[in-house]
Amino acid sequence: MNLTVAGTAMGAFVAFMSLQFGLWGFLVSLLFMAIGALLGRAAEGKLDLRGVLDAITGRRSSS
Repeated sequence: MNLTVAGTAMGAFVAFMSLQFGLWGFLVSLLFMAIGALLGRAAEGKLDLRGVLDAITGRRSSS
């Protein structure tokens, strides 16, 4: 599946959630999609979760 098809599928899912469940369904679906994307990148080894946690807590900055 290429990125265009994946983006179209995600857009259709988010549109369905917003139409079916209103604003809260839309926001919850976006939250779970973001969490899934982060966990997927961490599982692939493309994201260092400890570095993200350090940046959020202020122990390390991006500059």
